[in-house]
Amino acid sequence: MKLIIAIVSNDDSLVLMKELLKHKYFVTKLSSSGGFLRKGNTTLMIGARVEDVDDIIKIITEFSRTRNELVPSSVISDVGVIPTMPLEVTVGGATIFIVDVEQFKKI
Repeated sequence: MKLIIAIVSNDDSLVLMKELLKHKYFVTKLSSSGGFLRKGNTTLMIGARVEDVDDIIKIITEFSRTRNELVPSSVISDVGVIPTMPLEVTVGGATIFIVDVEQFKKI
């Protein structure tokens, strides 16, 4: 058995969870934040049989898209903080960890 931990954008999490549930994969959702933009993320924990891991990764890949977004930027100088042109950065996608599960119990 495997535990898939997927960190995805809040923007993608609802549709992704619906798709995983449609394929009968059970998901636990944890709210999280962090990263470069300090935006909200969703951490999904998915218990999976070894033979289901590739299918789950395909679903996560399909429903966790990357996109470009403009973010405000500024420069700190001797006179203070000076706003500059917004930067275009790529956001979204998924970070996936796959961990071996030694034992699983549902009580």
